[in-house]
Amino acid sequence: MKDYPKPPFPEQSQKLPGSFKKMRPRPDHGETSWRGAGRLDGMVALITGGDSGIGRAVAIAYAREGADLAIAYLNETDDAKDTAQIVQEAGRDCLLLPGDLGDPAHCRDLVARTVEQFGRIDILVNNAAHQMKFDEISEISDEEWRSTFAVNIDAMFHLAKAAIPHMAPGASIINTASINADKPNPTLLAYATTKGAIQNFTAGLAQMLAKKGIRVNAVAPGPVWTPLIPASFPPEEVAKFGENYPMKRPAQPVELASSYVMLAEPMSSFVSGATIAVTGGMPMI
Repeated sequence: MKDYPKPPFPEQSQKLPGSFKKMRPRPDHGETSWRGAGRLDGMVALITGGDSGIGRAVAIAYAREGADLAIAYLNETDDAKDTAQIVQEAGRDCLLLPGDLGDPAHCRDLVARTVEQFGRIDILVNNAAHQMKFDEISEISDEEWRSTFAVNIDAMFHLAKAAIPHMAPGASIINTASINADKPNPTLLAYATTKGAIQNFTAGLAQMLAKKGIRVNAVAPGPVWTPLIPASFPPEEVAKFGENYPMKRPAQPVELASSYVMLAEPMSSFVSGATIAVTGGMPMI
């Protein structure tokens, strides 16, 4: 097993949405380690938050497994272009789609542009998220609460609703939940609440779409070393991020990618309504 970095990390901070290129240590998205085996040959995937973090790791894995990609991101152009280059080096096409997922019209446009480019959508990965830390509920503004829901859960509804007419039997939707759905961190109240909603959305939609042959699942990560961490936690907490988990460290993004590949590949045709917990040994029941 690879010896991934453990805390303490250098104290560091960034402004949202952050960049993986500024993180110390730099996250491992599988740039040199992921080896494809054709598990997604000829498929088309739309990935939100695909510029960095878990989304970038999934993009790299999907491309090396044979999928063409559309990558949605807010405004992290340098990170997105870097990801697209790796996708293209794998011999796959990559469409970059910047913009705010909190806008329902933009969500519908993402689907329309993906279909215009590739003709269909086989995999929708709803991964992008917003979080901020607050010690008291009085510190959370109405705007912060609403924008967290708009990006984290409302966008999943708008994207799924727009994408489903362009998905054939065998297609799949994969949503990124969190251990916070079952073990909510009180200082991440808005974020944790949306993650609980994502699990319910996943379970309900899986039942609704079973008759169409479309599968819906979720991945629930524990702590992951992504730009959201230095962009939403104080530097002293970033330095010890993940040390309270059984493996005494956060996951690297590449360690999440295998779950997203498994859930998307045709051989997982009976897996729907599931939540895959990737939590470094912390129970999620």
